[in-house]
Amino acid sequence: MVRRIKAEDVQTVKDRASIEDVVREHVNLRSGGVGTLKGLCPFHDEKTPSFTVRPAVGYYHCFGCGEGGDVLDFVQNVDHLTFSESVERLADRLGITLRYDESGSGGGRGDGPQAPTGQRTRLMEAHRVAEEFYHEALLRSPEGQKGRDFLRAKGFNGEHSRRFMVGYAPLGGDALSDHLRRKGFTDEELVLAGLSGRGSRGLYDRFRGRVVWPIRSIAGDTVGFGARRLYDDDRIAAKYLNTSETPIYKKTSVLYGLDLAKKAISTQRRAVVVEGYTDVMAAHLSGVETAVATCGTAFGTDHIAMLRRMLRDEPGRSPARVIFTFDGDAAGQKAAMKAFEQDQRWAAQSFVAVAEGGQDPNDLWLREGAEAVARLVEEARPMFEFAVRTTIAPYDLSLAQERVQAMRAVAPILAGVKDASLRPEYVRDVAGWMGVDPVALTVEVNRAAHAPPERGPRSPGEGAPDQPAAPHAPTLPRPDLTDPVQVAERNLLQVALQYPLAMVAEDMDEIPPQQLRAPMHQAVWHGLREAGGVRGAAGMSGATWIQAVLGQSPPPVHPLVHELAVAPLPVRLDPASGMPPETYVDSLVLRVRLAGLEQQVAQSMGEAQRLPEGSPEARRVVEHLMRLQREHAALKDRIS
Repeated sequence: MVRRIKAEDVQTVKDRASIEDVVREHVNLRSGGVGTLKGLCPFHDEKTPSFTVRPAVGYYHCFGCGEGGDVLDFVQNVDHLTFSESVERLADRLGITLRYDESGSGGGRGDGPQAPTGQRTRLMEAHRVAEEFYHEALLRSPEGQKGRDFLRAKGFNGEHSRRFMVGYAPLGGDALSDHLRRKGFTDEELVLAGLSGRGSRGLYDRFRGRVVWPIRSIAGDTVGFGARRLYDDDRIAAKYLNTSETPIYKKTSVLYGLDLAKKAISTQRRAVVVEGYTDVMAAHLSGVETAVATCGTAFGTDHIAMLRRMLRDEPGRSPARVIFTFDGDAAGQKAAMKAFEQDQRWAAQSFVAVAEGGQDPNDLWLREGAEAVARLVEEARPMFEFAVRTTIAPYDLSLAQERVQAMRAVAPILAGVKDASLRPEYVRDVAGWMGVDPVALTVEVNRAAHAPPERGPRSPGEGAPDQPAAPHAPTLPRPDLTDPVQVAERNLLQVALQYPLAMVAEDMDEIPPQQLRAPMHQAVWHGLREAGGVRGAAGMSGATWIQAVLGQSPPPVHPLVHELAVAPLPVRLDPASGMPPETYVDSLVLRVRLAGLEQQVAQSMGEAQRLPEGSPEARRVVEHLMRLQREHAALKDRIS
């Protein structure tokens, strides 16, 4: 059952978290004018500050890349967290105990089962202490020599071990458990955290006599460990052991090294997926800072969802790149084909890197150095090509019968190419590799494209959320800011969002959305009226008012609402500016209403000309036109 944070607790976190304090941890802010702060955007490279924060309304917006939102959006985007994780992180900082709706009907967005906030903090602290204990045991204890020898044989020295906080779990059955007890942790907490087991003689350490790597959440909190077998007489035969699933650790939702790689992945829009902990170490030490690895499980849909957030993997953007490195043996080929099965879940371009000698990144690092690891990644082949060549490899293409079988085997791969416009070119390439007629291969591809899918029913939880987002429906055109009327509309919306009570004009709430010229402005104004209008903002904080408007606005205009909530106005709205604020706002209302009336007058005149003279319909339209012209004249007088 999905547990959702109660909506009222989410709102409490939003209200109490200072967006200025949170943003300052990542951005050097300076004054950007009345009520605003500016700095260099943390989401894209820039030299001139275009990132703006308006603390009074609790929102930020970058006028360079378009990122914007409230304090939770900022934490989600800057740390690449889910919604629930961002709420929990801020709640921890603020000392707020979160409550969860067990029925799954609460207002907070759910991202899967979560530990209660206080318990989560205790379990992560236990892992932090365990990480330090293991690391000291590796570097300082005589027994840790076994672990040091293992790492040295892999090409890693003490400095490398410190960088990745690699550790050693002592052979003694309860060394870590006793250490954590002395630090104040209870037996129940140690078992729940997966650090200890409970036997007939009491607690025993989960990992013994193994090299251990800390597995961290995307935010950098240690939530589990991966442990490598060192001793031949180890009673557990498995080469690698990982922390069992706990309230803070789910192996399908973590990637080793992601806390170190997330910034490079986001900046470069490239991720390199390797197969093991030492491969991640070798890749990072070779300058491939986007390397991550799964933790005792196959690369799956949860991992894809995590990386897509960081890669900004969306249709309409330039494609991101995901590179998989696999061993050159049969198991590596099988893993690569398994990854190819997931390829349709990305908008990103997928590649496969396999060394000529079949070495993994750690082997290359050890035997050939950092340049070889970097070269392996740079020379990666498209996943599509790898899948095709792997599929046709078993067939003897010198025999006609086997060429036909190979065409039928490879046709579903070609039929599944995401960009249909590329298929003819791919068909020609593959036909050349196989030595077959492109027309014959095209026939097989078309047959495969129209064949019913062979896969069985979806497993629970599988489906749309993991698929690449469908191309967006046609979006509203951006306002034309070369049009003075649309500029006035924009400024009026800024006033309504930023100063709803201080700057209310007498008839501001009476403007119907259709009187605005820009469709996006109409949508925002409609949302503003549905949220209660500017007079309805009484008693709301600035952030709550913006949130109310967003709740009544269609998602395509949310970025514009974020932008208008922080964008500086072209004039200072204070008495010292020389223009009373009320006069400025009144002038905006009049210009918008006048432009709307002029458009209505023009439409009515055209309608009157099309109707038979003297008909009842024509008289009705003429009467309406005369009312509009009187209202237009009255507005002109007010402007004068």
